[in-house]
Amino acid sequence: MPTTLITTPTFARHSTRPWQILEEAGAGPSRPYEDVALPTAELLEYAAEADALIVGMDPITAEVMDAAPGLKVIAKHGVGVDTIDLAAARARGIPVVCAPGSNSRAVAEYAFGLLLSATRSLAASHTAMAAGGWPKLFGPELHGKTLGIVGFGRIGRLLAGYARAFGMELLAHDPYVPDTDIRTHGAEPATLDALLTRADAVSLHTPPDPSGAPLLDRARLAAMKQGAVLVNAARGGLVDEVALADLLGSGHLGAAALDAFSTEPLPADHPLREAPRTLLTSHMAACTPEANQAMGAMVAEDVVRVLAGKEPHRQAR
Repeated sequence: MPTTLITTPTFARHSTRPWQILEEAGAGPSRPYEDVALPTAELLEYAAEADALIVGMDPITAEVMDAAPGLKVIAKHGVGVDTIDLAAARARGIPVVCAPGSNSRAVAEYAFGLLLSATRSLAASHTAMAAGGWPKLFGPELHGKTLGIVGFGRIGRLLAGYARAFGMELLAHDPYVPDTDIRTHGAEPATLDALLTRADAVSLHTPPDPSGAPLLDRARLAAMKQGAVLVNAARGGLVDEVALADLLGSGHLGAAALDAFSTEPLPADHPLREAPRTLLTSHMAACTPEANQAMGAMVAEDVVRVLAGKEPHRQAR
């Protein structure tokens, strides 16, 4: 009987259906559900018996694959597969599957919520009131402002719709999307550098560079408009976080709202924890019951298909 190692603590949290799909196919988990992710050493140990992996943000390297001689499929409980060594998986004939579109609306709504909250200092007002204060914090209206969207896939396009409803002007940068498609969704195509210099707010929705270099390094962050707002609900490696903290401290940037970080959990001494006008959340943009149910069922179905000798519906390339 095949075994499925599940390392993400959010798998099937809001629906029993993903468990049922696995169990009905005789591919039940080899590790009981726990509200913690597996440390690397335990991941290597558990993987030895696994026919399938369902993972979250765990780095699935060639070492992990080699520790699992019977491994037949790797499933990302989510969309981005940048934490999985796809080349190593291909070399070993192991398909990698994911759940495209399952959390797009959840993340797009969250990103717009981060933008609105950061712009109007909602979290700062709550913190001050909880401490006994009664602040009157001013922030600009979004109507008439320009939002730059970096990455114009499913999430970026949904975000564009929310921003248009608030009367925002839109710039979009995505080298993989034709300009005609960008214009169809009400946005003006722009190079990354032009977008950064023109936008009042920038929201990131793109995977990190394979080299590990931040897309927004110190120079690009400094090139953003005075008082601009940065939203990142994608990946932490996209931003030079030390430079971002410095530019918030200097007053060059108006605010930052971040849900993803280069190191997670965020270290206690990280400079962003002390940076002014900063809203930090714990990589939870995809955490809706609807998205959780959809991504769990999608990856479970493809795991079962591969274990049965069939082609998966949603293979990552």
